[in-house]
Amino acid sequence: MIGAIPSLMLALMSLSVAGAFRSIRTEPEVSRNIHLMTDQSPSLSVTSAPSRVLTRRGGNAILPCAIQRDRLLAPNPKMRIKWTKLTSDFLTEVDILAAVADHKRSYGSFHGRARLRGSSPSDASLVIDNITLEDYGRYKCEVIDGLEDATAIVSLDLEGVVFPYSPRLGRYRLNFRDAERACREQDAVLASPEQLRQAWRGGMDWCNAGWLSDGSVRYPVNSPREPCGGRRTAPGVRSYGFRDKDKDRYDVFCFTSHFKGELYFLPPGAKLTYGEAVEACRRDGARLAKVGHLYGAWKLANYDRCDAGWLEDGSVRYPVAKPRPRCSPTARAVRFNGFPDKKHKLYGAYCYRERA
Repeated sequence: MIGAIPSLMLALMSLSVAGAFRSIRTEPEVSRNIHLMTDQSPSLSVTSAPSRVLTRRGGNAILPCAIQRDRLLAPNPKMRIKWTKLTSDFLTEVDILAAVADHKRSYGSFHGRARLRGSSPSDASLVIDNITLEDYGRYKCEVIDGLEDATAIVSLDLEGVVFPYSPRLGRYRLNFRDAERACREQDAVLASPEQLRQAWRGGMDWCNAGWLSDGSVRYPVNSPREPCGGRRTAPGVRSYGFRDKDKDRYDVFCFTSHFKGELYFLPPGAKLTYGEAVEACRRDGARLAKVGHLYGAWKLANYDRCDAGWLEDGSVRYPVAKPRPRCSPTARAVRFNGFPDKKHKLYGAYCYRERA
């Protein structure tokens, strides 16, 4: 019995050693993830090419949207097409048009102006007539086919000009709502960040910060200098970020495009008070031009005149498309003479006449 104990202990030690080897032996890990390989492509997709469309105010635009369905699928008479416009903060969408078969409906400011091109069963392109300044932005084409849906994004850009604006009371007097109203009063809308960046690429240099359509405040600098972020900073669009739309006050950057009317100077050689300028335009079947009219004519039609003239807001400006001494020696620009006393008999008038 005593002789059996060493044998038993030896057996137990062997089992323990074998267990230890098993505990340190590396076992291959078996993945619990199951990957299914398939050659099937999506049964529905939507594409837009080109993804950016350029037009002008008063014109029309075709926003491309092409539907691609599996050829083996039967036609779906209940397939739904929906177009929306993305807001500048991308948080909400504005309904433009919805269509199911022959039932189509347009919404809001797009009612009567928006329709599907429908050149083929796979064509969901959107046609917008009589483009307005507010139509600028990004659009989403969405196609819903049973349980499948697909989307594409198209940008609508406008030919136009960005210009800075501050009211008679001086710099930094506008909250966001005031800025929106100021641009509307000058035949314009708030410029977008991308429109300001394009203007900066075109040479715009302005040291006063202004509101943009997304609620941010920025300004473009092409010639770095001390009042504009310092001499050693790189050129660019400086940003103050998003500001309080009610409490914070800045200037504004407005955007305008082509207009249907006629802008002209009246009368050659005469010097008028503001009231006389208003009356001179009225007698000519016109009215004093807005700041947006002057910038639009200068930028888009190369309107050039070295005579300072009254505008509707009480400011005095003149457009120089061909730099020359005593007008604008080094650059194309709309020169600003401020908001003089309206009783000063020193300037002509820039008039604007609507076309039928």
